[in-house]
Amino acid sequence: MGDRAAAPVRRIGLEERRARLAVRHHLAPGARAAGMADVARDLVALHGTDPASVFLAARARLRAPEVAAIERALYEERTAVRMLGMRRTMFVVPEELAPVVQAACTQALVPRERRRLVQLLEQGGIAGDGAAWLRQAEDATVRALAARGEATGMELSAAVPALREQLHFGEGRNWEGVQGVSTRVLFLLAAEGRIVRGRPRGSWTSSQFRWAPTESWPRDGAREVPAGAARAELARRWLRAFGPAPASDLKWWAGWTVAETRAALESAGAVEVELAGGRGFVLAGDLGPVAAPDTWVALLPALDPTVMGWSDRSWFLGGHGPALFDRSGNAGPTVWWDGRVVGGWAQRRDGEVVFRLLEDVGGDACRAVEAEAARLAAWLGGVRVTPRFRTPLERELAG
Repeated sequence: MGDRAAAPVRRIGLEERRARLAVRHHLAPGARAAGMADVARDLVALHGTDPASVFLAARARLRAPEVAAIERALYEERTAVRMLGMRRTMFVVPEELAPVVQAACTQALVPRERRRLVQLLEQGGIAGDGAAWLRQAEDATVRALAARGEATGMELSAAVPALREQLHFGEGRNWEGVQGVSTRVLFLLAAEGRIVRGRPRGSWTSSQFRWAPTESWPRDGAREVPAGAARAELARRWLRAFGPAPASDLKWWAGWTVAETRAALESAGAVEVELAGGRGFVLAGDLGPVAAPDTWVALLPALDPTVMGWSDRSWFLGGHGPALFDRSGNAGPTVWWDGRVVGGWAQRRDGEVVFRLLEDVGGDACRAVEAEAARLAAWLGGVRVTPRFRTPLERELAG
């Protein structure tokens, strides 16, 4: 057979990328989601490090954003589960994706964390055989939790003496400190999928979560997925939500190596496309054009999954990063207009939601942002939200 000319590479411009973002991330008015599970599923995962961000991210995307409905999905229907995932970060993922994230990202963290804890136990004189001591402490913790059904870390420490031990680290250095063994033991048990975070104590902004045995949750968490297949599935989901994008964005988001990222893209059947300034990937069946939705506005929370979905954010963030991100790369609250970040917002002590536009977007946009800020303040009611990671503009606006 003679050589055939290579098929032309599809070019996807900035406007179409922003249209995909608006529709697939449920931010355009006509694309809002019906329920919390749909939001988590279509964005692959919601950042869960800051509990309030999960609710605020869902609120920005739901047709009828009610705190009670979000809580019901998380703690009663359990269609979404909070777990350690990509980049050693806490996420809320749809329950059917939990075993995929576990195999693709979480499980790889366990050996190093276990070795480190064993080393600390032995160096601190807590145990001569740290590995054996740790296994016994873990088993005792799981038994205590099974007997109670649900418990906080403090309640488990009261029931399991081993959890009350203290680890000393960094002696003589400026980062010297003390940490309870319970924190690291519960971390390992959760990372291995033996226990799961349940309803927090207090309100929906609380980070003091109760723990429950994994078996008590009606989820498919026991399903084992080969690591390679799990990475391919996670890449497919990410491309559907965040593509087109360069491989470097997926590598950063998932926390994989270059080789793992390449293999996942190949297994996912990704195809290359041309982007402004380089090349990216989409799913093979996702090459069709996406029409721009109606004009839209959104006030997204700190660590929102849209803002944190790519490592290269220049196509929607512009030059606003220094005001809206902290030095570790954590996003603060952002104001969006028609697919671009145009400012930031904060909540003051009296509950008022205030914002600042960082560029001239015209009177219509300014009035739309004002209206959305008023809606957000009304939705929050008496609840006060302060991001866990403070950013320059958020601090200034909050006062």
